[in-house]
Amino acid sequence: MRIFLLFLCFVCVQNDEPVLSWNTYHKLSWKDFRGKPNMKDGAVAITASGITFDFSITKTDKDEVVSFTTKVFAHFYPEKSWYKIERANNYILGHEQLHFDITELFARKFRYRISQLKISNSIWIELKIIHNAINLELSLMQNKYDNETDYSRNSESQIKWKAFVGAELDTLFKYKSVD
Repeated sequence: MRIFLLFLCFVCVQNDEPVLSWNTYHKLSWKDFRGKPNMKDGAVAITASGITFDFSITKTDKDEVVSFTTKVFAHFYPEKSWYKIERANNYILGHEQLHFDITELFARKFRYRISQLKISNSIWIELKIIHNAINLELSLMQNKYDNETDYSRNSESQIKWKAFVGAELDTLFKYKSVD
């Protein structure tokens, strides 16, 4: 029996674009935000983050899938993230950090869902479906977070969201990004 390895990677960025991977011990600083601010935008800062993943599938010479591996990353994109220096403060940085933490939360959810998959010849399709669903859920939560906190202006809601995301990250600790 011969075994073939199929390797695919889903990355939504250019290969030479710098990224920061989510890490328990590294919190964002304003130095990480290197993009040019959009002065017409009412936002004080923008965090560009997302989930990337790659995977490999091992098949027999009869084209049957016998195993697969995946790697999932929560990334921050410094060149697409920006802030307005005259209005930025640590409170707003905390709001932006929570956006990145929400990205990590959904990377953990993605890893969890992948862990539930069974090896099959349709694994490629199942991974694509989960990836698309996770990205939609991530987008919806990021928007809900901004709406409920009024883009950080509602400090009570900001505190609730920080506690909620922290608890969710703890619940999925087993699936955290490797530091």
